[in-house]
Amino acid sequence: MSLGSRIKELRLKRNFTQQDMADRLTMGRSNFGHIENDRVTPTSEDLQTLADILKTSTDYLLGRTDDPEQINSRNGIEDTPEIRAIQRAARNMSSNDQKKMLNMIKAAFEEAFSEDD
Repeated sequence: MSLGSRIKELRLKRNFTQQDMADRLTMGRSNFGHIENDRVTPTSEDLQTLADILKTSTDYLLGRTDDPEQINSRNGIEDTPEIRAIQRAARNMSSNDQKKMLNMIKAAFEEAFSEDD
C-alpha cells in the first residue's frame, strides 16, 4: 500500500474531507489530493503533521509497519505530539538542563504517586 493510499484510508476512516486535511496542513485541496494520489511527496514536517492528525505513526504512513496504531516501534512508547515535543526539547537541551528537567519530572512523579493519598 502506498503512502497516499494509507493517508486516504485513514482520512476516510476518521471522516475528514480532503479540504479538512488541506486546511490543517495549510495547503490547497488540490495539493493535498496530489499527496493522496502519490504525485507529490509531503515534506517531513507535513508527514509528521499528517501522522498527528490521523493518529498514527510516520512508520505506518511510510509502510515500515502495517499496524496503524500510534506506537513508536523502537521503544513501545505511545507516539503522541506531547511525547515528541518532550523528545525534541530534550535533544535541544544542554546536559545541565536535561538533568534539571529529569529532577522536575521525578519530583512530579513522587508527588503524584506518593503513598499519602
